[in-house]
Amino acid sequence: MLVGQKDIATKVLESYNDVFADIVNVLLFNGEEVVKVSELTDQSPRSAYKADGKYREIERDVAKRWKQGNIHVACIGMENQVKADVDMPLRVLAYDGAEYRAQLYHGGKNRYPVVTMVLYFNHDRRWDAPVSLFERVDVPDRFKRFVNDYRINMFDIAFLTEKQVKLFKSDFRHVADYFVQKRSTGTYVGSTDEIKHVQETLSMMAVLTNDHRFEEMMKVGDEGKEIRTMCDVLDRVEEKGRKEGVDLLVSAVMDLRDGMPDELLTVKYGDDVANKAHLILVGVADR
Repeated sequence: MLVGQKDIATKVLESYNDVFADIVNVLLFNGEEVVKVSELTDQSPRSAYKADGKYREIERDVAKRWKQGNIHVACIGMENQVKADVDMPLRVLAYDGAEYRAQLYHGGKNRYPVVTMVLYFNHDRRWDAPVSLFERVDVPDRFKRFVNDYRINMFDIAFLTEKQVKLFKSDFRHVADYFVQKRSTGTYVGSTDEIKHVQETLSMMAVLTNDHRFEEMMKVGDEGKEIRTMCDVLDRVEEKGRKEGVDLLVSAVMDLRDGMPDELLTVKYGDDVANKAHLILVGVADR
């Protein structure tokens, strides 16, 4: 679970119908276009309930209704996780129960199922927390046949296969591709596939990956240059880094020429830049 601005950043990309439908179709239906983009409508992610005489609120990450004509087919929710949560089965049960309660009191005659998908983004380790109510709650053996188990639909994004990643048609392919590459090779090479929702994709990846390059990509993207692919943005970040490195070295040479002591130069610029500044200044003096 994420909080604040980071939480919002991960939701925006998934809130686009083309991305939401793509995630559902790949992860639930193996790429078959069962859920159409035009059949999705936004649903408030918030649900209210009363406890201890007070109204309280629970909030999903993203939720949409799947409708065919005037008929509700299902409510589908998504929850993003970067850490395994031992109470996830209880949380999902609360989300789903709140939606069923809303149908009971405000949904007219149409009753429809509720499906929650938990998307786990961590390339270092698999999900190792409970995925069912029985795995989290201590239920005496003699009592189990009277208690309904509740399993969550958990998807370990970094452990999807390359074949599954290729099934994605939306910008979510870039997100999944990053985690699969990092898990399998420890590195990431950007693809040449075009990005439709550029800022939203980079924003989500910046939050989920903690990879500083995506933060840099967002800054580069604000400079008015058109970004089409991950290769574009990675190339721009490298270009920007090289330019900043040159500017930093020029500044160090100027400070050294003006008499800045070696100790202060090293503190300000680091050993590598300070040494290069010395070599450049010596080379100029020898000419």
